Amino acid sequence: MKLSDYDMSASRGFLSHFQIIDIDLPDIFAPVVEAAENLSGLMTTGRIRHWLDRLPALDLTEWAANAPEEQVRVAMVRYSFLVQAYVWSESEAPAALPANLARPIVALADRLDQAPLLPYSGYVLDNWAQLDRDGPITLDNVYMVQNFYGGADENWFVLIHVAIEAAAGPLLGLACDLVKAVCEEDTAKTTALLEEMDSHWNTVNAIFDRMPERCDPYIYYQRVRPYIHGWANNPALPDGLIYEGVAKYAGKGQSFRGQTGSQSSIVPSMDALFQVQHGNDPLRSFLDDLHAYRPAQHRRFIEDLREQSKLREFAIACGDPALRAAFNASVEQVARFRTRHLEYAASYINKQASNGKGNDTEVGTGGTPFMKYLKKHRDENRAQLI
Repeated sequence: MKLSDYDMSASRGFLSHFQIIDIDLPDIFAPVVEAAENLSGLMTTGRIRHWLDRLPALDLTEWAANAPEEQVRVAMVRYSFLVQAYVWSESEAPAALPANLARPIVALADRLDQAPLLPYSGYVLDNWAQLDRDGPITLDNVYMVQNFYGGADENWFVLIHVAIEAAAGPLLGLACDLVKAVCEEDTAKTTALLEEMDSHWNTVNAIFDRMPERCDPYIYYQRVRPYIHGWANNPALPDGLIYEGVAKYAGKGQSFRGQTGSQSSIVPSMDALFQVQHGNDPLRSFLDDLHAYRPAQHRRFIEDLREQSKLREFAIACGDPALRAAFNASVEQVARFRTRHLEYAASYINKQASNGKGNDTEVGTGGTPFMKYLKKHRDENRAQLI
């Protein structure tokens, strides 16, 4: 396995190989880009739908099928933010998404083999840029390009994820190296790679620990979270959302899951590498379902890693104490990451007062109960220690 086979690198991990500000869209997108760049202003008027209804109804079917992938992904960022704003920025969710938004986003999603709403890839992986091109992809050198209302809390929430994704790049490169080392039955090399992995996990977890610095739980719950919900298991859209003008949906409401950090491919990759098994429960079913929401290349990386990794089996079979200790240290680091996620879910969501329809404290933005099962999955992670 090589990261380059999956449009990935050790320096960027799952982040886009391009920066959104470098990708120009054709002139026909000018009104769409203008609306997206002024989204905060449009939302503040309280009548976002009035303004977005005026956007031209672009037929992107042929363009999306043939355009460079970078352009399609950038167009997906712009349109998916507009779609989320259209649905969630007024007091009541609409029964239908108008054709001038519905048809373009479906065409873009079809090309990318993703769902036609805001994905984690559009929210985080493709939605960043560096201030200093010669510097690292770190919190003090990146900014969020497309946002909803904007502000420090929204930006910081996304940029923490961007920085984590970049810091996880070396972990993914090491995962490929570990598959090879195990295949060669090289105990010393496997141990050394796991020890190196442990140090990179310290960096990832240290970044995650910084979430509260500039993202307040109350602000997150009231001003960030409401706009990233989907329309699956959402009481505000009990029959899903109708995509007007999209023939394949035949006028029926569609229930797609919303953007969630669980669409990140880092932890699933580690589960695949360490051969972590989770019992059947609603979150397991939800996470299996979310796999289809990831970029196709990232799905393939996880699937290939799951198929090829024999790391845990090797660590048990060889019986080497140093290898066992290194294996357990990295598994514990993933459990630590999951513990922090659980703590944030409690403080940023569960402890916050309900804010009406579509912002249920017991259901994640992806549309599933989470508190009970996050703890269970963390504990199942730790159960893989040897």
